[in-house]
Amino acid sequence: MFPKANAQAKLPTTKAVGDAAEQTALNFLQQAGLRLLARNYRTPGRGGGEIDLILRDADGTCVFVEVRQRKTASHGGAAASVSSTKQRRIVFAARHYLMRLASQPPCRFDVVAVDAGEVTWVQAAFDAGQAM
Repeated sequence: MFPKANAQAKLPTTKAVGDAAEQTALNFLQQAGLRLLARNYRTPGRGGGEIDLILRDADGTCVFVEVRQRKTASHGGAAASVSSTKQRRIVFAARHYLMRLASQPPCRFDVVAVDAGEVTWVQAAFDAGQAM
């Protein structure tokens, strides 16, 4: 007859929160003039890497984007959470992606941080040599 008092509302899953942050980042980057090439690109097999977004800038640069989301900006915020290990995995996946192309475009590695709903775009956040 009466609803249970201890019934909990469904909270979004970690994946749903991450997907929402990626969509926010994608919308932001597309408004800045970048064009989506791939989303959630993964290398085959175990121990590989994944790239959240791959876009092309207006000048032809291939932009590999890591999206990070945090509820608060404490502890350095979302952008500071891209470790050297994560950078190596992104570079590994980027090399795998680029092997499929007939010619190598200029590339860069960006981070889009979504901290408490605020979007920060860090262009050229790291480079392939730095991540090795």
